[in-house]
Amino acid sequence: MKKFILLGTAASSLFLAGCVGGIVSPGPAVAEAKLTPTKGNSVSGVVTFTESGNKLRVMAEVSGLTPGAHGFHIHQKGDCSAPDGTSAGGHFNPSNKPHGNPEHGEHHGGDMPQLVADAKGVAKLLTYIDEVEIAEGTHGIVGRSVIVHATADDFKTQPTGNSGARLACGVIVKK
Repeated sequence: MKKFILLGTAASSLFLAGCVGGIVSPGPAVAEAKLTPTKGNSVSGVVTFTESGNKLRVMAEVSGLTPGAHGFHIHQKGDCSAPDGTSAGGHFNPSNKPHGNPEHGEHHGGDMPQLVADAKGVAKLLTYIDEVEIAEGTHGIVGRSVIVHATADDFKTQPTGNSGARLACGVIVKK
């Protein structure tokens, strides 16, 4: 025999309020790349990607750089195993666009603004990028990598921006 308990209106309202109040909506998706130096370099840092509307907010803090501008990109593969970082492949370019400045004009989905290091070799960047998302798949960055380059990106030379050697690499993972 089954027994049922009938709750009064006040008790059932409290029960439902407790259930509804306990629901926590998820925050924006977050992904992170921990940068480690390639062979012979000392560059390291962290890059955090957070969903922000239809863009991704990118926060980076990188140290061990020479003062000045450095190319900074999302690359195709999440593989940092090669001593020189070449296992990460080329720039991530899901829409097959030319390399360019992400702040204006056409550009790869993996193009990001320059990192600019201060006199102590530290670069901090807060920017927003589009054409990519925190996911796997065609426009997804999860499972890809971030590369910091030795020199400034000219945003013109195809397909790389002529930004030199790869100083650090980090695989992007969803948090």
